[in-house]
Amino acid sequence: MGHQLRDSFDTLEQRVQERTAELAESNRQLELSKEKAEVANEAKSTFIANMSHELRSPLNAVLGFSQLTLRSSSLPPDQRENVGIIYRSGEYLLTLINNILDISKIEAGKTTLNLKSFNLHRLLSDLEDMLYLRAESKDVLLTVTRSDDLPQYIQTDEMKLRQVLINLLSNGIKFTQAGSVSLHVSTHPPSPTPLVLPAQTLPAATLPIYFEVRDTGVGIAPEELSHLFEAFTQTQAGKESQEGTGLGLAISRKFIHLMGGDIAVSSELGVGTAIAFYIQASLSEAAPLDLQPARRRVRGLAPGQPTYRILVVDDKEVNRRLLVKLLSPLGFEVREASNGLEGIEIWNDWEPHLIWMDMRMPVMDGYEATQRIKATTKGQATAVIALTASVLEEEKVVILSAGCDDFLRKPFHEQNIFDAIAKHLGVVFLYDESESGSREQEPPADLHSPDLQDLPDAWKAALYTAALEADSAQVEALIAQVSMTHAALAQDLSQWSYQFRFDKILEWVEALPGSTAPIPDTEQL
Repeated sequence: MGHQLRDSFDTLEQRVQERTAELAESNRQLELSKEKAEVANEAKSTFIANMSHELRSPLNAVLGFSQLTLRSSSLPPDQRENVGIIYRSGEYLLTLINNILDISKIEAGKTTLNLKSFNLHRLLSDLEDMLYLRAESKDVLLTVTRSDDLPQYIQTDEMKLRQVLINLLSNGIKFTQAGSVSLHVSTHPPSPTPLVLPAQTLPAATLPIYFEVRDTGVGIAPEELSHLFEAFTQTQAGKESQEGTGLGLAISRKFIHLMGGDIAVSSELGVGTAIAFYIQASLSEAAPLDLQPARRRVRGLAPGQPTYRILVVDDKEVNRRLLVKLLSPLGFEVREASNGLEGIEIWNDWEPHLIWMDMRMPVMDGYEATQRIKATTKGQATAVIALTASVLEEEKVVILSAGCDDFLRKPFHEQNIFDAIAKHLGVVFLYDESESGSREQEPPADLHSPDLQDLPDAWKAALYTAALEADSAQVEALIAQVSMTHAALAQDLSQWSYQFRFDKILEWVEALPGSTAPIPDTEQL
């Protein structure tokens, strides 16, 4: 028994040693896998940064010079149309590039939420306005509705929510040849719903918001539903359309998960598709800068201002020339530098008021150049704005910590350039008179247009009464009655209704040729 006991101890000790060795090997393999994953993620981050720069920089020139050409008042109509096609095609290409970069950021774990307060009702109305004409061109009825208790102001990632809704609504319109596409938003789940609802108790002032997009399109085969959210995967209808990258739904689901929600799809071939999702949002009292100023075309500098000197530092000549041609005609003095070292030399001698600084350049990059400039007393008085093709959010932090006063991404819209200059230099611009007023100050349609002569008197009387009572639901219902025959009129009247400018609607009805303002029934009032 003693021998057997010693043998058992020896066997047990051997097993312990073997198991310890196995655990050590497992830990070594785990550490090795972790290192490989970190290397892979770093490689993905490098890929994103490189592709962002290599793809977005030339596209910046395509879109920028298209905008610059469209500013010309002497451009013949046929050439203006051609340039407009180039610009719209560039915008579409930018969307595809952004989709590819988005999925790369998601896989590399570089996607984060940018929480902000915003007006949810305004977002829904903006999306309806944006996609209305696209749907109308296919004779598809687009409707956006919301429940009465839907909060107006919420806090979540507005841009990601906007992208998800654009992806889903655009798909609905693309794959619907006849019928309708609808979006309904509510604080209650659609019934019935395939969604897995949140089981946890949400914190106070937080609630799930449900979205349901329905269309009467071609539908999706049952065998395709399980692969619907895989990257670079398209349904048969998507392949036949020969459009898109198969990334929209994959990105949408990732964004929805980031916002604390989930998404589900039900579909029937030849009948249509219903996509429901929810997000978790915090309630907000108000959204900053809710009322955005109207976009106005800058035509020059207001008199009585100093001559502002602006330095453009970029290794790509085409990017430098774009800013030079955009700013010089307005009255700015503009000089160029092809790298950070050359930029420092010009800054030291010329003392510009503002520097547009590219961050990735040979010889000396924008990070080091900015740090050297901002390390001096004179440099503290110079506004340095980073202009980069990077899409990584963490690079923005690095850029600002290097000393840059602001951050803009390529490709940019010309208005963003003007806004940044006005913000950092206090520049006052002159605007074209034709575009200086906001949309609500303009009549919704030519009052003498023959198209308005066929508006029924009963319809005008009903619209007048509804506006007098400030009955927005009735006003929208009446606008919908003429939306198919008077699309532009319906869109503009809806804008007034959305802004609660019922006084404008009343004035418009009263000003119609041959129209007399109906006297409402006081008993009904």
